[in-house]
Amino acid sequence: MSSSDPKVVLRSHAPVRRYWLGIALGLLGIFTLYVTYEYGRFDGGYDRLTVSQRTAEHRLEVARLAEQNRELRSKVAEFETTAVGQANERAEVARAIGELQERVAKQAQELAFYEGIVVQGGNAPEVKVQQLRISATDDPQKFRLRITLVQPVRPDRNVTGVVTVRVDGEREGGPVTLDLATLTGAQSSEIPYSFRYFANIDPEVTLPEGFSPAHVQVEVRSNRKGISPATQTLDWSLE
Repeated sequence: MSSSDPKVVLRSHAPVRRYWLGIALGLLGIFTLYVTYEYGRFDGGYDRLTVSQRTAEHRLEVARLAEQNRELRSKVAEFETTAVGQANERAEVARAIGELQERVAKQAQELAFYEGIVVQGGNAPEVKVQQLRISATDDPQKFRLRITLVQPVRPDRNVTGVVTVRVDGEREGGPVTLDLATLTGAQSSEIPYSFRYFANIDPEVTLPEGFSPAHVQVEVRSNRKGISPATQTLDWSLE
């Protein structure tokens, strides 16, 4: 063979082997990066087990708080239901009290009627003072009077007339009597009435400074002729 003959070079060609080799190198590189990343986190104080444990603890805490929240919502609903029930009970009690007060008023009227039956003489008063109550107000000088008038005989018709009120007491060491006009600042010292069964008169009176009340005089005068006025004097006593 002469030197001028061409040389033949044989090279192996394996594309499949190169393909898998590339994949293996790529996976190795990814694994190396992951190991490096985990080592860096571990070196920086990161512990996957600790984090997983804390995550589990946080989930348990969230579940516990959610359960407490449900219990609290249930208690709030129960309290609201109880409050509604109590409001209904108070309304029922108020209604019962109103009915009892109405019955007491009717019984007081019947009592006054039977008391009037046993009154002897033809000049008995047409109207009498059944009750006088004195209550305080927010103003220490102001008071509210509750005067209850009834007919002592059978109430077969309306009665009309006027009521006068006077308060006896002392001021600056001397006796003083104040009429209703002075006590209320009104122009008249009389309060008209008109009723058949009973009536409540509620004047609000103002006592002057330094005045010490002792008694309350209530006089009831009928508009009918020949009827004697009914006068009643009571001690000044707050209810």
